[in-house]
Amino acid sequence: MRLQPNKIRNVAIIAHIDHGKTTLLDSLLKQSHVFREGQVVQERIMDSYDQERERGITIFAKHSSFQFGDHKINVIDTPGHADFSGEVERVLDMVNSVLLLVDAREGPMPQTRYVLSQALKRGLCPIVIINKIDRPHADPEGVLEKTFDLFVELGANDKQLDFAHIYASGLNGYATLDMKNPGKDMAPLLQLIVDKVPAPEGNNDAPFLMQVGTVPYDDYLGRGACGRILNGTVKKGMTLTHVNAAGVEKQMRVTQVRGYFGINQVDMDEATAGDIVNIYGIPDVLVGDTLCDPKEVVHLPALRIEDPTITVNFMVNNGPLVGRDGQHVTMNKIRERLVWERKANITLKIEELPGVSDAIKVSGRGELHLAVLIEAMRREGYEFCISKPKVITKEIDGVVNESIEHVYIEVPEENSGAVIDALSRRKGELQTLDTNEHGICSLEFLIPTRGLLGFRNDFLTMTRGEGILTSLFHGWAPFKGEIVHRANGALISMNAGKITAYSAFGLQDRGILFVNPGEDTYEGMIVGEHNRDNDLIVNITRGKQLTNLRAAGKDENIILAPPRRMTLEQAIGYIEDDELVEVTPKTFRLRKFYLNENDRKRFGKK
Repeated sequence: MRLQPNKIRNVAIIAHIDHGKTTLLDSLLKQSHVFREGQVVQERIMDSYDQERERGITIFAKHSSFQFGDHKINVIDTPGHADFSGEVERVLDMVNSVLLLVDAREGPMPQTRYVLSQALKRGLCPIVIINKIDRPHADPEGVLEKTFDLFVELGANDKQLDFAHIYASGLNGYATLDMKNPGKDMAPLLQLIVDKVPAPEGNNDAPFLMQVGTVPYDDYLGRGACGRILNGTVKKGMTLTHVNAAGVEKQMRVTQVRGYFGINQVDMDEATAGDIVNIYGIPDVLVGDTLCDPKEVVHLPALRIEDPTITVNFMVNNGPLVGRDGQHVTMNKIRERLVWERKANITLKIEELPGVSDAIKVSGRGELHLAVLIEAMRREGYEFCISKPKVITKEIDGVVNESIEHVYIEVPEENSGAVIDALSRRKGELQTLDTNEHGICSLEFLIPTRGLLGFRNDFLTMTRGEGILTSLFHGWAPFKGEIVHRANGALISMNAGKITAYSAFGLQDRGILFVNPGEDTYEGMIVGEHNRDNDLIVNITRGKQLTNLRAAGKDENIILAPPRRMTLEQAIGYIEDDELVEVTPKTFRLRKFYLNENDRKRFGKK
C-alpha cells in the first residue's frame, strides 16, 4: 500500500552537547517496539561509531524510523558539538520540524543558540522539549522562559514563537504536557509530533525529485544516496537522472531502495513523496546532488554549509620508523583516502598544495573535527604526519581578516582570574562576567580562533576539570597580531635507539618527559618539554658505563616521574610551526619538521 505524505512526519533532534538527544531517542525506539523480544539493546543505540562511544559524543547524523498508530515518524539524531555542526546543517533541509532539547537545569547553552538559529532560518517551527526534569535543582518553567527569550533574540516570527512544548526525562523514558501529572511513557511526545509537525509537501503522481543529504555506504550495494523525496515515487529498476554540482547529467538505474525500521535499513518495494530513503545504484553520487525523472530534469541549488575555519597539512612520514606500524604510507594512498572522505563529508575541504607532492591541505571546523578524521585513518592502517593547525584568513576591503569565536565559559569563581588572564594573553576580549549564588562564574569572550588552539588542555588544568568551555563561530575581524601559544621549548633527541631509564632519570631536572624507557626514539624526535623557552638537544639513549670495580661508586635509586601523555587533539594543539605529529596505527609521536640539527639551523635562518 502506498504511503501518503500526510501520514509521514520528518523531524530532527537538535540540542547543545550532553543535553540528552541520543538518550531520549533510545527511549522512543525502545517504546516503539522496533527491537525483537528479548533482544539486548545497549545504551546510546544511535552512537554506533567507535569514536562516538569512546568520546561520549555524537559525531555523525543518523537516521531512524518507527510507527506511531498509522503514522510513520522519521527521526534524525544530530551532533551537539560545534565542530560537527555541518552534520546538522545538511539534514535540516530533509525535515519539516525539529525537536529542540533543553536541559531543565542548565537551560539554553551556546550550541542551543546555533542549532536553533539554523532551524529558524529555514522557517521550521520547533517543538521544545524541556529534558531531564528529574535532575536535582531542575527549573523547567524558568528554562522555558529563557528558551522563549532566546527565540525572541534570534528573530523568530510569530508562528515560531508560538511553539509547542513538553517536559520529559529521556533517561527514565517518559514525557508529559503537565508537570503536575508525571507521564508514564513517551506517548504524549509522539502524539505531539503527529499533531504539530507539518506533513511533508509532495505529490506521489508528480515526476520524481530528490536532493541527496547524506551518502551511506553498504558493503554489498556500494554508495547510496539518502534524502527526502520531494515529489514522485521510486522503485527498484527505475532509471533516474543524476545531476552533480557542476550540472553534469548522467542516467542511472536504481539497484535497491531502502528505508528505515528502527535503526536498521530495510528493503522497500516502493518509496513515495515525503519519505526519507536510501537509493543505491549511483556510484559517484555526492552530497547535494539531485536525482530526478529523466523526462523532467531539475537542477536544485547546492546545500548551504558554512566554511571551515582551520587547516592542517597531511604529509608523508619521512621519519626513520616509517612503515613499521602502518600499511598505507604513500601520498597516493593518503590522498585517495582523503578524497573518499570528502565525497561523504562536505564540511571538509581538500586542496592540493602548489608545487608540493608529499603533502595535501585539509580544512575543517575545529581541532576535534580534524582529530576524528585523523583517528579514523590511523585505525584503518594509515601512517602520516600532521602539521600545526593554521587558521584560515580572508581579505576584506584590502584588510586581512581572521575568524573570531564567541567563547562561553563556566568556572568556579576562584579559577576565573586565571582563565581571564590566559585568554587575555591570547587576544581575547571579555564581553560579560556574572557570578551566581553557587559561586559559578559565567564568562563570555570574543577571541581569534587561533587563540583557542591548544587552550582546552590548559583550561582543564587551571580549572582542575571543573570548567565548561564552548565556542561558536562569531564572524570575521582584522588580524589581531601574534599570539604566543607555548612558552617552553622542546627536549629533542640527538640520536636513534632505545630510551634508557638511566638517561631519562638524568633529564628529569631539565623538563617534563613525554616518553617511557624502552620506547624507540630517533634524531629530531621531541621527547619532552624543556623548563626554559629554548629547545635543548639531549641524549636520551645513553646507558650507564659499567666497570669491573665493584666499589667504584654507589648506584643511585632510579625513580622516574610518569611521562606526560597527550591525546591526539592535545598533541595537535601543542606543536609549533616547525614541528609535526607523526601518526601511526599504534601510536603517535612529536617531532621536528627537519630531523637533523644542521638542517634546522640552516633552514631556520632562512
